[in-house]
Amino acid sequence: MENFEELLKSNRCAVERFVRFRIGEKFDADDVLQETYLAAFQNFNQLKNIDSFKFWIISIARNKCNDYFREKAARSHIPTEIMSELTDSRYGVSEISVVRETLKLLSDKDKQVLYLYFWKQLPIAEISKLLGLPLGTVKSRLFTAKRNFKDRYPYQTETSKGEIVMKKLPEFLPEYVIEKIDEIPFSVKWEEIMGWFIVPKAGEKLRWGMYESPSGKCIRLFDMKVTGKAMVHGIEGVRLTAKETVCSGKGKDICHAFIVQLTETHCRYLATVRDDGDIKKYITFLDGDEFMLNWGFGEDNCGNETNLSPKGDIRRTGNIVTASDKAFLLDIVGRYRVTIAGKTFDTVCVMNIEKSGVATEQFLDKNGRTVLWRRFNRDDWAIDRYKHKWSELLPSNEQLLINGEIFVHWDDCITDYIL
Repeated sequence: MENFEELLKSNRCAVERFVRFRIGEKFDADDVLQETYLAAFQNFNQLKNIDSFKFWIISIARNKCNDYFREKAARSHIPTEIMSELTDSRYGVSEISVVRETLKLLSDKDKQVLYLYFWKQLPIAEISKLLGLPLGTVKSRLFTAKRNFKDRYPYQTETSKGEIVMKKLPEFLPEYVIEKIDEIPFSVKWEEIMGWFIVPKAGEKLRWGMYESPSGKCIRLFDMKVTGKAMVHGIEGVRLTAKETVCSGKGKDICHAFIVQLTETHCRYLATVRDDGDIKKYITFLDGDEFMLNWGFGEDNCGNETNLSPKGDIRRTGNIVTASDKAFLLDIVGRYRVTIAGKTFDTVCVMNIEKSGVATEQFLDKNGRTVLWRRFNRDDWAIDRYKHKWSELLPSNEQLLINGEIFVHWDDCITDYIL
């Protein structure tokens, strides 16, 4: 069994990511992983091609996850066949139906009454008898379940006439003013995918531009849209495409494609598509550092939070910032009035500080949309490539002092949302 131990060691991270994405309760996930490893060990002699070990052991893990949810369904007194479709992942879905995706976010109580009313098509009076509850209680529970479903449904329920028209962005960044407001920062629902500003829902389109500092000239434009549903390793998301145009005209347009998942609590990348000549290379969340270093965020790649409130992980006074030593730092640091392109927005500033030496400010309005995004580089960021510190390359640019280290303002981004 020496080969088994070596193969397991090489693929353990992928198996753990797979299980923990599907089972949010840590202790339950640990139990499922132990059952997976035991089953794999006991059946290893049946594996004919060791090159298929990763696919083989993840298949075992998938079956163990399904067993877990069948047992959970039995304990909840909800039919196994419906629960196996509805409740196999904390962060996402493994079925195509968006309805199932939403139902999985509800409580067992909500699932139960919706199942009896819509799937079984039982009258409320019969549900009342079946559950041993007063008629009024069932009516109230059904009303609440319907409302909870509607609140969590990830796609638009109303259809708009025609497509969303993307507006033309200016060649130079409009002058802006950022003013600190001495009021309590508001909590915000932020559903944009981190770094690309679009909300990954059906029908969404967006244009955004990157502006260099201090010239304020637009150097890159991105036209983005959601093109449909997609599935990665049994988890459903949507496919985003982005056409990147270099404004100098000296480079060819670049087409990007991502698979992104939005849930009630997080938004994350599942995969990206890279063109290597004639071959399209798909890199997914199971591909370790190749994916995580560029697209991963949060513990076990849970993604960026969608329900934002100040946590105190990052504290800011003027341009002096102190941050905790957590691996993933994303926090609201204050409330600001941002005036740009002739409009004034009431915003909160969300800061993200990366271990790599990049910090960002993202000013979100009460709709959870980006008004202004600003990037700062640690003074020695990529010094091997640029040969000088950023305070030397951009001496007139604004600086932040983060935990005693200098970070220099590099560029800004705006979207057609503010126009």
